[in-house]
Amino acid sequence: MTVATVLCAVFAAAALVSAISSEGEGKGIIAPGAKLQKFSSDYSFTEGPSSDAHGNIYFTDQPNDRIIKWSVDGTLSTFLQPAGRSNGTCFDSKGNLWTCADEKNALWSIGMDGKHTVVVASYKGKLLNGPNDVWIRPDGGMYLSDPFYQRDYWNRGPIEQPCEGVYYLKAGGNELELVASDLVKPNGIIGTPDGKTLYVADIRANKTYSYSIQKDGSITNKKLFCELGSDGMTIDSDGNVYLTGKGVTVFNKAGKQIEHIDIEEPWTANVCFGGKDKHLLFITASKSVYGIQMRTHGVGSQ
Repeated sequence: MTVATVLCAVFAAAALVSAISSEGEGKGIIAPGAKLQKFSSDYSFTEGPSSDAHGNIYFTDQPNDRIIKWSVDGTLSTFLQPAGRSNGTCFDSKGNLWTCADEKNALWSIGMDGKHTVVVASYKGKLLNGPNDVWIRPDGGMYLSDPFYQRDYWNRGPIEQPCEGVYYLKAGGNELELVASDLVKPNGIIGTPDGKTLYVADIRANKTYSYSIQKDGSITNKKLFCELGSDGMTIDSDGNVYLTGKGVTVFNKAGKQIEHIDIEEPWTANVCFGGKDKHLLFITASKSVYGIQMRTHGVGSQ
């Protein structure tokens, strides 16, 4: 995303606190002896990483309108270009890559042959603000954040939706349902692998909330999870939630900070687990991508 300079001030105070890892329980989530590795710096702005069933990771280089594949053997290659200015991504159980195609405010499904389908691009006959991040729950239903960030490549008028919301799309459907309309600017989104809890980061309000997921797609029981917003986010096998912005800040399921991973880049946009055993924490940060081995591992849709 291109909001780093605007939001750095918002995160500055939180970064000062989170720069030092919490004592005790946080020490165990990083693998013993593991160090942060930089894989590449050949990009303009990296975003939206997600892992396929084999542990390969696909991430976006939005200014260059492409999706890059990081293979488990460490090689990097272009998967798709152009790619609809894709931002956040997520794999479904059939191996399709769902992307927030920001160029025309749409949600895409992309097969491994590179062919895409525009699944949805509007709500109640009006353009979406700009799909940003997506998470797919176990039954195939998905949640989509739709903040408004003005893009210089857009050929459209002003915001058409009455709010910057969170939407639900049932499995196999093409009609969105608005499930949260009271957030300032929802951005990062992730759910638990049992499909019972959804986390949504309100990046402008600098807060992250948890919700109870209902079978019909609605979300209830909104609770403040932590006093920190996030760009992208993920979750691990212990239920810890990973937030991004200034590095990667980790909270346990009770909302207590347990770790901070410092990244020497202007902005850390997103994060996921991948690699052969899903123990690699893959981090997209400004012009670079990084990785660090964790004791914990990824679960469900990343």
